[in-house]
Amino acid sequence: MIELIASQAMWFWLCFGGVLLILEMLGTGGYLLWSGVAALVVALLVWMLPGLSWEWQGILFAAMTVVCAVLWRNWQRRRQRTDGTTPNQMNHKLIGLRSHLLTDTEDGFSRIRLADGSWRIHSATPLPAGTEVEVIAVDGITLTVRAVSR
Repeated sequence: MIELIASQAMWFWLCFGGVLLILEMLGTGGYLLWSGVAALVVALLVWMLPGLSWEWQGILFAAMTVVCAVLWRNWQRRRQRTDGTTPNQMNHKLIGLRSHLLTDTEDGFSRIRLADGSWRIHSATPLPAGTEVEVIAVDGITLTVRAVSR
């Protein structure tokens, strides 16, 4: 069996990479993705350089796994948001948006429509319905607003 695998190294690495990628799709959270990609790269190298020994194939696989993971990490760092929000704080992108009050403020609270939703707002000053307001802060699901002066 080992002789068969040794004689068909390219197919071994293709199958191994495919199995790793399938396992990744089952939900490992990214742990097997780069190993699977590295195995596919090794399969390509074995196809181009058929005399590559098993030792070098293993070393290439380990090195490619590390290289792929490091390149991905660096790419992710460059893609990070520059506005300081994290994925769990996307509603902070609402700061600076403007809308009109749907109702008069009662005890400082009212509602505005942003995009396809209605948001609860808080204003330090009483405002009538229809007043244009700007979002200045986010506290949970309540937006703090101020009237836009014209």
